[in-house]
Amino acid sequence: MPIEILMPALSPTMEEGTLAKWLVKEGDEVSSGDLLAEIETDKATMEFEAVEDGVIGKILVPEGSEGVAVNSPIAILLEDGESADDIGASSAAAPVAAAESAPEATPEAVSAAPAPAAPAAPVAADGNRIFASPLARRIAANKGLDLSTIQGSGPRGRIVKADVEGASISPAARPAATAAKPSAPASAAKLPSGPDTDTVLKMYGDRDFEEVALDGMRKTIAARLTEAKQSIPHFYLRRDIKLDALLAFRSQLNKQLEKRGAKLSVNDFIIKACALALQEVPEANAVWANDRILKLSPSDVAVAVAIEGGLFTPVLKDAEMKSLSALSAEMKDLATRARDRKLAPHEYQGGSFAISNLGMFGIDNFDAVINPPHGAILAVGAGTKKPVVNAEGDLEVATVMSVTLSVDHRVIDGALGAQLLNSIVDNLENPMAMLA
Repeated sequence: MPIEILMPALSPTMEEGTLAKWLVKEGDEVSSGDLLAEIETDKATMEFEAVEDGVIGKILVPEGSEGVAVNSPIAILLEDGESADDIGASSAAAPVAAAESAPEATPEAVSAAPAPAAPAAPVAADGNRIFASPLARRIAANKGLDLSTIQGSGPRGRIVKADVEGASISPAARPAATAAKPSAPASAAKLPSGPDTDTVLKMYGDRDFEEVALDGMRKTIAARLTEAKQSIPHFYLRRDIKLDALLAFRSQLNKQLEKRGAKLSVNDFIIKACALALQEVPEANAVWANDRILKLSPSDVAVAVAIEGGLFTPVLKDAEMKSLSALSAEMKDLATRARDRKLAPHEYQGGSFAISNLGMFGIDNFDAVINPPHGAILAVGAGTKKPVVNAEGDLEVATVMSVTLSVDHRVIDGALGAQLLNSIVDNLENPMAMLA
């Protein structure tokens, strides 16, 4: 029986993607693990691997196609002994062609459409992912089987066709299957986003303008940050930090690191200072999980990286345990691959705390929007020379950097946020202590 190769969900936020490039052609034999295509998600370009052995019988979606929905068929894989004649009229070519030619389906067409395929990555009740082949998922969906009750016989316990063909639905599984059907989302739950498109177009109808279509990344940024700003109760804490001791210490370290080809930035010190502060104030090393708070043990610090058309927030995990030079090298690597859109999802997801530094653009201070589910984000401005009064009461010139800590009040209260920010300031104004 021919197997539909489905558009994969390569990140939790991915709803559709661009099939950038096919790495195989019709008639090619493929094995599990072979690269099939390059997929552009809302964040990155990623390679898509085969999970079944067979022959590419038909490519349904040509390379360069945009807006390909997750779980929609993109190709047909033939099993051993099958030919292109076996694809027949049941292939998904017709629905794909119809989708390209008709943007809106009629009610009759919707009711006549076949049931959707099983999810690309089913999850058990305990939250663990269930590994199953696409064919096994489709057979299980047709038979009403709960994959979490089936023991897989494939590699590393993967559920394959043979495991589900002989299985039958148990009485206990029937109610669960019925209960699993998601209810239709209420339109009232959608967040307001300002005037509708037609209203705005009419408003500027007598002016010259250029329409810029939203790509996947910009749509995701718009949706997530609108939700974040409207649903997270932000409050803001501000401090000035004297950088003279840090700049002198950095200069000394960089001279010693020259022979190793390493060079530390002020941002590397900020990452380290925040990571240590999260250990010093562990109650603030937390994220919001809707009906509970998760307190993390390691300091996983995300850092905003601007790229063309958007931004990434790659995460430096266990940052409190890494040296300044190790953090610097890792950050340079992550930033380079972020700009090339080559980061894997696990490299920009997670973390409990984020840093957004606009100081290199000459910005003195600003308020950053929290990236959920993080508990806080530190907005960093430029270091500028200012007159200050020293401990002896004398006026002097010092390099001062302004920072603002945006805090989710559901996770961190005011006094706790102040402790966290004070710890960050203390680490940066006494940089040698960060190496102890």
